Amino acid sequence: MIRWMQVTSGRGPEECCYALARLLPCIMAEAEEKGIRIRVLETVPSEKPGCLRSALLAAEGDDLSGFMREWEGTVQWIGQSPFRPHHKRKNWFIAVQCLKPPETVRWSEKELRTERMRASGPGGQHVNKTETAVRITHIPTGLSAVAQEERSLHMNQKLAMSRLAALMENEADKAKQQHEQQRWSQHNRLERGKAVRRYKGENFRKQK
Repeated sequence: MIRWMQVTSGRGPEECCYALARLLPCIMAEAEEKGIRIRVLETVPSEKPGCLRSALLAAEGDDLSGFMREWEGTVQWIGQSPFRPHHKRKNWFIAVQCLKPPETVRWSEKELRTERMRASGPGGQHVNKTETAVRITHIPTGLSAVAQEERSLHMNQKLAMSRLAALMENEADKAKQQHEQQRWSQHNRLERGKAVRRYKGENFRKQK
């Protein structure tokens, strides 16, 4: 099983970005203890060196659901601002959301249904009276493509497969765009004051 973890500072100030960059090693260390494999897929740096506005992680392992439940929600860091020493605020927040990766369509001959048809067109001596037209349907998605312009059945099969591949790629792109919108909407949903975890000080010591 693979799941994604979206870690974001939301619309928070640089202190939240600072805390996020220091939270990532905590996530990595705890994952390693529990036999969870973590990969960093993407990071978005902030304006300050060594700080991150967001990070996307891929997690894989046997007890993944339990690990995700322990992290999902708001993480609070209690500490003095490293950028504004006299700032009164000492509570900074980061959001962690668990996501299912977008599905990638994989070709399988068992999932395709091929139908031969008689090509349509005007009558007369040029009409194709044999079944050389082809419709190929990807059964799980219901997407289908037709090719009938060639007199060769083999060529029409190739054309139909090419068109079906383009349709499926387009659908995959739409799903990816929707997934991206879901990811980035998390920046606006950071809940303060309802922390599932708390860390304190420069050494990021976990609070019980």
